Amino acid sequence: QVQLVESGGGLVQAGGSLRLSCSASGRSSSNYAMGWFRQPPGKEREFVATISWSGSSTYYADSVKGRFTISRDNAKNTVYLQMNSLKPEDTAVYYCAARPWYSGSYYSKQYDYWGQGTQVTVSS
Repeated sequence: QVQLVESGGGLVQAGGSLRLSCSASGRSSSNYAMGWFRQPPGKEREFVATISWSGSSTYYADSVKGRFTISRDNAKNTVYLQMNSLKPEDTAVYYCAARPWYSGSYYSKQYDYWGQGTQVTVSS
């Protein structure tokens, strides 16, 4: 049983920044690839970013490239999503996810564990 808890969401003005954190507990291990997904209001869940278990490889959705950075601190069992230059279209519930593999994935179905989500709202 791996538990993931997101934090750091909130309300921010367009152009501002937020850093989301996802802390793992229970039977979590650093040997998990991690991902961030988001679900805008009234829309389907979409891929945001993923990072390999070692942190050596990262991939991003085109919509966030150059603005968002995913990172991890395995000693703290925590993954981060630094979000800069936020836009109103970034408004969504953000979820972190883990898969027991060394590489990440673009596909939500390949992740076994999910957090409860944290709300990010970007105002104009």
